[in-house]
Amino acid sequence: MNLSPVARKKASRSAAGEVRIIGGVWRRHKLPVPDKPGLRPTPDRVRETLFNWLGQDLAGWRCLDAFAGTGVLGLEAASRGAKEVRLIEQDVQLVQQLKLAQTKLQAHAVVVSRGDGLAVMQQLTPGSLDLIFLDPPFDADLFDQALLRAAPLLSSGGFIYLESPRPWDEAQLEPFGLTLYRYLKAGAVHAHLLQRKT
Repeated sequence: MNLSPVARKKASRSAAGEVRIIGGVWRRHKLPVPDKPGLRPTPDRVRETLFNWLGQDLAGWRCLDAFAGTGVLGLEAASRGAKEVRLIEQDVQLVQQLKLAQTKLQAHAVVVSRGDGLAVMQQLTPGSLDLIFLDPPFDADLFDQALLRAAPLLSSGGFIYLESPRPWDEAQLEPFGLTLYRYLKAGAVHAHLLQRKT
């Protein structure tokens, strides 16, 4: 089957490869991306925009990447000075890969755990996090549960980054006590930066 250049580019993006950290002390460090169903690291352009919104220096921030995958979001935060970064992932191979990256980078602020992101959020202290990354598999219906559990964990002025296959508007965020701070669409990705309503 002959693929058009655009189709080839899309196919190569979903295949095994690498993703790079784009800022901070580990800038340009590459992380492996195994060929696994549903695994789609946040694109460089989206991460660049996200950390422009957040600011480049996350010194002192406490972060959680609840569906870590390759870990690129959480490691990007740690690269930019975050004080604590928890990476939660269920897949055994990905957990091993995250631990290798943690060791290689000497990422002392990063804790890698195998587990269910929803269950972990249920156990955390309300108001204990400054930044929560929610990027669950697009084919799993986890978005409502993830937002429900993440919202109470935010510190005053904290942020939730939500990546989803569709946009979320203010009416949909209202039941979670959240409001839309920034939004970006890039291809099939809808990127939202959320805050608690004051």
